[in-house]
Amino acid sequence: MTDLAGQYFDAAVSLLQRARDEEAENVQRAARVLADTVAEGRRVFVFGAGHSALPAQDVVYRAGGLVPMNLLSVPGVTGVDVMPAPLTSALERVSGLATATLDASPATRGDLLFVISLSGRNMMPVELAEHARGRGLTVVGLTSLAYPGAVSSRHPSGTYLRDHCDIVLDTKIAVGDGELAVEGAPTTFGPASTLVTAALLQAVVAVAVGLLADRGVTPPLFRSGNVDGGTEWNDQVLAEQADRVFYTFGRGR
Repeated sequence: MTDLAGQYFDAAVSLLQRARDEEAENVQRAARVLADTVAEGRRVFVFGAGHSALPAQDVVYRAGGLVPMNLLSVPGVTGVDVMPAPLTSALERVSGLATATLDASPATRGDLLFVISLSGRNMMPVELAEHARGRGLTVVGLTSLAYPGAVSSRHPSGTYLRDHCDIVLDTKIAVGDGELAVEGAPTTFGPASTLVTAALLQAVVAVAVGLLADRGVTPPLFRSGNVDGGTEWNDQVLAEQADRVFYTFGRGR
């Protein structure tokens, strides 16, 4: 019996090592921009559609995370909780939805937007990144650079997410997002894109926290709500960062 669990872990570890070694410079670049944005009192937004929303949500309102990280939530595509689920994929190919969401958000010139898309080919992430840069936001993309050239773009321009970013972090994920294959299975399986993308984004946050501390700027961080005093701490930092937090009632507006 093939050790599929072991193979999956080996594949995931290998991808994480590649991301660590090959994307170190881009992680540092993205972290400097994030640290600058936080230190300057600007706003930070994170977007991903479908399963790409999972790494985005991983850095918003969580223990050990930076407080002013906001999920840019586009109706119907943030996660796979919409019914029917395939509607999520269909909406990601609709023009105008993401740009309208950005225009209705508190995002302004000088803010920072992370855009996550494994393939980087769909209308929504391409259009969003292009529109955000046009509005004066800095855009950091997290995508697999294996896809452009291997699959066609779904944007009329023929461009991909990578083409509309100030900084790109390559997730190293192969086309198809399946690390395993066995005889009898009709396609590859064992996706690792969520794991690697989340690790890259958390690495950016970690470096940014260190940079802020080195500059003498206290990083605005959440504590776990499951440790004594954690809830009170979080209430305090939310109040302090109210003008940059847009996911709580009565704050950030």
